[in-house]
Amino acid sequence: MKDDERFNVNLGEGKEETDEMTVTLTLDDDTTLECVVINIFKAGDREYIALLPMEGPAAEEGEVYLYRYSEDENGEPDLENIEDDDEFDLVSDAFDEMLDSAEFDELIGEDELDD
Repeated sequence: MKDDERFNVNLGEGKEETDEMTVTLTLDDDTTLECVVINIFKAGDREYIALLPMEGPAAEEGEVYLYRYSEDENGEPDLENIEDDDEFDLVSDAFDEMLDSAEFDELIGEDELDD
């Protein structure tokens, strides 16, 4: 994604209830990209959101988009691009650790089921 990208966020409005929360990003070329919310997580002093596109080349590649996440006074979500390399490294590392922990927890769960 480009650094100057603008987007609107729509958290699953108008969707039938499902187990997955989705976000519709409206990119600055007015195309929309439907993404599944992988997780909202903390890294450093801020919260971030990890999004996985549902269709297209990015989905096929398993590309994950990371953004700063916050909510306004009305509870509406706000996403911001991460433009600083050090901040992006911090967020990427936190996301990778979260994935590693989830995989470890799944392995432990499977081992416990085998007993």
